[in-house]
Amino acid sequence: MAAATHLLSHSPSLPKTLNHPLTQNPFSKFPILPLKPSQNVFKRHSLSIKAVLSQNPAKTLTPTFQHCFTKSPDGFLYCEDTKVQDIMEKVEKRPFYLYSKPQITRNVEAYTEALEGLKNSIIGYAIKANNNFKILQHLKKLGCGAVLVSGNELELALRAGFDPTKCIFNGNGKILEDLIIAAQEGVFVNVDSEFDLENIVAAARIAGRKVNVLLRINPDVDPQVHPYVATGNKNSKFGIRNEKLQWFLDAVKAHPNELKLVGAHCHLGSTITKVDIFRDAAVLMVNYIDEIRAQGFEVDYLNIGGGLGIDYYHSGAVLPTPRDLIDTVRELVLSRNLNLIIEPGRSLIANTCCLVNHVTGVKTNGTKNFVVIDGSMAELIRPSLYDAYQISWERRENFQPQLRELA
Repeated sequence: MAAATHLLSHSPSLPKTLNHPLTQNPFSKFPILPLKPSQNVFKRHSLSIKAVLSQNPAKTLTPTFQHCFTKSPDGFLYCEDTKVQDIMEKVEKRPFYLYSKPQITRNVEAYTEALEGLKNSIIGYAIKANNNFKILQHLKKLGCGAVLVSGNELELALRAGFDPTKCIFNGNGKILEDLIIAAQEGVFVNVDSEFDLENIVAAARIAGRKVNVLLRINPDVDPQVHPYVATGNKNSKFGIRNEKLQWFLDAVKAHPNELKLVGAHCHLGSTITKVDIFRDAAVLMVNYIDEIRAQGFEVDYLNIGGGLGIDYYHSGAVLPTPRDLIDTVRELVLSRNLNLIIEPGRSLIANTCCLVNHVTGVKTNGTKNFVVIDGSMAELIRPSLYDAYQISWERRENFQPQLRELA
């Protein structure tokens, strides 16, 4: 049974801190781009080499966030100042997701305050992190844009009322029909490959509108995270490598009626806990922008993606905050008179919610003890898929703790 949603709205006082183409492709009636990869590889700033990562630990300027979920001395779990068990008794269906609306607000405010002084910056919420419609509507009201990786997410963002000019369409498999909608609505589109660029050109012609594009560059920076969520290294499927970049610049120049190059984008990965990694990538990116501007392009945006890590283990570890992240790139952005785009996902939503399950029974097979609950991997797939850590609370009167496995 699918889990329901309950959004807790009241707000006690807590710190504002965070811990493939179509069968009938309309593009076929247009000439294929008459371009070949150029041998003019950028070398002025030695950009073809891998970035050297700083080994010094990040200096955290703001305190670790206070989680909206707490466990009281009597063993009960609270969300803000409300006992979760009391909420369970009022909710008709179980299991359910419980969200703290105030914590979502505080998380957005942490980014907003960190971006003060950086003109026209965009907080683009990565909808893939959580596409709950009520949450999307709330984030829109808070002034966020949206980061999209599918036509479904594009549709959700438009239905939720997000400003299309603050939406960014990512992904290396964007299809023509979705790109046409993006072009019609005025959404930023990140260019990821040669065929992707061809489809964007086709979409622009069909829509009769010029598309604002950013080039997604693969900077070959190791984010030092799980391989499944590393997206900015040399062998990643995402982005444009240095040796191919000139081809894309020539292609944009060849289509002035369809494309306007407005920025450069990179995304390194997820769960990054060293802000120096973002700084190293930003240094590379502004050097690329210098070269791109030298060829006559008016580039206004630097998109450094998302991926700020969170305290999964609830250990109280001092992790980088939004301000720490922004401060590492602030001077680079200001020195080039750029508008900054960031794409936070889990750092906006992860500490705001929990999946509330009910224990249906216990059993033992062999030497293993199981606690059977009414939830499943359909509601929480990450532990099974990524062998990721999850934390759970259980309370029972006069209960002696035993090692058990959730099932």
